[in-house]
Amino acid sequence: MSEPASISQGIAARYATAVFEIAKESKAISDLEKGLDDLSTALAESADLQNLIHSPIVTRDEQGKAIAAISAKMGLTTVLNSTLSLMSQNRRLFVLPQLLESLRALIAEDKGEVTAEVTSAKALTKTQSEKLAKTLKARVGKDVKINATVDETLIGGLVVKVGSKMIDTSILSKLNALQNAMKEVG
Repeated sequence: MSEPASISQGIAARYATAVFEIAKESKAISDLEKGLDDLSTALAESADLQNLIHSPIVTRDEQGKAIAAISAKMGLTTVLNSTLSLMSQNRRLFVLPQLLESLRALIAEDKGEVTAEVTSAKALTKTQSEKLAKTLKARVGKDVKINATVDETLIGGLVVKVGSKMIDTSILSKLNALQNAMKEVG
């Protein structure tokens, strides 16, 4: 039951827009955001949940009952609970990761925030993250939320992606550029 990425994004975007608009009307954006965090964590940590949303063997009824139990246990908002139930009835739970991503983007846009994907060779300290966020805010003009990951192959430095812009100050990229320059000379 593999869907092309663009179709999955389209389905998720429609659900996300509806959920966001309802949450905004009922002034429940912060509750929705908490539910998204909980659901993202559960999805990342539970192989069973991933199997549930992707497996063609699990029936609609089984998916619906399982999602209802998960929603109740997590205390998700009514709108998110109803949406997950509808998605299970329509066999659309496979777009749950894209739904979470789309909802986060809509909430960030509403708050005037952007997310910076930061990859570093070592984990950033809280002070470093705050300083980087302040510097990026000055550049972008919006509040910046940092999503940090560690990639030791960078050797040192950072790779920062904000929207369609990327700043690569990693030692690995500098070594690669130097290697390419040396190949051109010799």
